[in-house]
Amino acid sequence: MWKRQLLFLCLAGLMAWSCWNEEVLPADASTELPAEVKYIALTFDDGPRRETTGKLLDGLKARGASATFFLVGEQIAGNEDLVERMEAEGHQIGNHTWSHVRLDGASTEEAAQEVRMAEEALRNTLGKGGYWLRPPYGIIDEGVKTGVPMVKWSIDPRDWEKRNTEQVVHAVLQDAKPNGIVLLHDIYPSSVDAALQIVDALQEEGYWFVTVEELLRLNGISPQADVMYRSGKS
Repeated sequence: MWKRQLLFLCLAGLMAWSCWNEEVLPADASTELPAEVKYIALTFDDGPRRETTGKLLDGLKARGASATFFLVGEQIAGNEDLVERMEAEGHQIGNHTWSHVRLDGASTEEAAQEVRMAEEALRNTLGKGGYWLRPPYGIIDEGVKTGVPMVKWSIDPRDWEKRNTEQVVHAVLQDAKPNGIVLLHDIYPSSVDAALQIVDALQEEGYWFVTVEELLRLNGISPQADVMYRSGKS
């Protein structure tokens, strides 16, 4: 809990600095963090799934780590308590469409419906909207307007393919860099075990685990609708 409180103080400090600074920065201008501070964002796609997501939330809470969950709309029914818990424990929740269909090549109407139905499921559960989007497979046709920021990733261990905890951990630790966004899937037991081992290892190296929105704001980036973010720097 103390780590999250300190993080909020850092964010508040950045906001205060920007208010005092006489020079107005553009919305996408970056603010360099001290070199010794290392932030990284874990993201999880395709959940929630009761058998695995609950264990992941337990592990993240025990470690004081935050994450971002991109949820499939049709998976929410029956798992509303997990979604509510994500929000209550400070994680960011995002939209991964209703049924995980590819949005590239889909008709404008079909793509809009997939996003809208998942948004409605989240709104009905949490009472608010405006959830950031991760298009399935990280692909969406250029020019498609979603009205919200979109998130891809900079580190992909292909956990869905490997289904091997040790290999996934090795792949992430090998590529981990400050301001990275890691792609994982909380529907696989091997990925949940890997995620918690990754947190343990990188916390030992001085990393702090934050949500994607926190990662961007810590770098002085004001997230913009219809922009695809791949790391804390871009």
